[in-house]
Amino acid sequence: MNSPNVIPPTASSYLNKTYWDERFANEEHYEWFKDYSHFRHLILQHINPTSSVLELGCGNSQLCENLYGDGITQLTCIDLSPVAVENMRNRLMSKGYHEIKVEEADMLDLPFGNGSFDVVIEKGTMDVLFVDSGDPWNPEPTTVNKVMKMLQEVHRVLKPRGIFISITFGQPHFRRPLLHAPEFNWSMECRTFGDAFHYFFYILKKGERLPVSESSIDIVHIPPPISLIHEELDDEDYIFRTNLDEE
Repeated sequence: MNSPNVIPPTASSYLNKTYWDERFANEEHYEWFKDYSHFRHLILQHINPTSSVLELGCGNSQLCENLYGDGITQLTCIDLSPVAVENMRNRLMSKGYHEIKVEEADMLDLPFGNGSFDVVIEKGTMDVLFVDSGDPWNPEPTTVNKVMKMLQEVHRVLKPRGIFISITFGQPHFRRPLLHAPEFNWSMECRTFGDAFHYFFYILKKGERLPVSESSIDIVHIPPPISLIHEELDDEDYIFRTNLDEE
């Protein structure tokens, strides 16, 4: 699935649009943080065939195709890379998935009206914003500003009872201050999936905000030390993980 040179020399390269254009021109498919089969049981609790769904940073993932296969047809995918968008459109057309929309767009400035979607989902896309964040306990202001802008846009385009799903490496003690900022009117839950290593699956429900003390951050699985999980992590997953844990 990967061409030999997709992994950049530094994690900060993931913030470079040119890197993604060049990568998508040579790479057919890659899944960040495991494929759909690992979290399908979680996602189908919150998405149904009538849901209008926006996927942020679709890249060359098969997530939208997997959702379509489960009967979810009101799908819109966006990516900042025009190469990724063109390739995704061609791939979906070749498979007859004509109902799925694919658009070139920036998740920090979404081209959709208020209350447009029942569900917004991202898998590893927000993690890219953290690659040069510095201390994970006290991230750089530029990182915080970008992440907050993304979350503001997600909150804006969600319908009043909409759901934001974030699939990530970000542990609750790092993500909670951002996801549960006072300006967001959503509740927050967190689940995990994975075998040796556990990824985090956040569910934020608009219009159901609870006090911080009552928000559900009940993590059943505790990730083992990173030295024990090399075999489960793909090379690039490992880059993100070490970036988070190096502090």
